[in-house]
Amino acid sequence: MVRIDPQDPTPPFEQIRAQIVAGSLDGSLPAGTRIPTVRGLAAELEVAAGTVAKAYRRLEEDGIIETRGRSGSVIAASGDSSRQQIELLTRELVTRARQLGVTDAQVRDTLEATLTQV
Repeated sequence: MVRIDPQDPTPPFEQIRAQIVAGSLDGSLPAGTRIPTVRGLAAELEVAAGTVAKAYRRLEEDGIIETRGRSGSVIAASGDSSRQQIELLTRELVTRARQLGVTDAQVRDTLEATLTQV
């Protein structure tokens, strides 16, 4: 379900988060799909449990997953899915652009230029 690329400069928690978001958006992780426990995924990926927990917290804040106590976490059924998807994609764009050293102004300019071209 999730892989960590040690060559990618993106922090492991963000790689985990981004891959689960992508799966929820493209349908490979449909609503209701149970995701591994924090400890289970951490062991599988050979990362600290805190790394997975941080990714899961962000996913829950973004409404991508729901935690159901002892029943574990599942992919959430999204309410306004198109708006949610755009917000998540935009957040990912900004995060990745900043990691690459791109300024917010450059991101805005590029986005505006792309909107007029498409």
